Amino acid sequence: MQEKELEFFKEQLLDAKEHILQNVNLASKELTGLQEQENNDDMDFASMRSDSMLEQVISDQQKAELLDIEYALERIDKGNYNVCEMCSEPISMSRLKAKPHAKFCMTCRPLFEKSQ
Repeated sequence: MQEKELEFFKEQLLDAKEHILQNVNLASKELTGLQEQENNDDMDFASMRSDSMLEQVISDQQKAELLDIEYALERIDKGNYNVCEMCSEPISMSRLKAKPHAKFCMTCRPLFEKSQ
């Protein structure tokens, strides 16, 4: 992969990282706000609990994606960014453009997902 392409993906990853950090911080503030709300009845409590659980799930998913992004940035620094972790073949440009933090090529991705 050429240096120009690596810089493109690094910029994409850094932008995604910043966006996720902003979302996680906002979600954290919203969770705190929900927890501090006064619950006047059972419906208020149920609604707050549901909102809180949804925010937590979204936050957890974004934190997992953030770890994948940070790992992809490390791989750029190490020089093995576009190499599939399962078969060691190059990950296609189209795959990386769709998911810059991809760890697996299109052939290995379904195999990995099945094993999970």
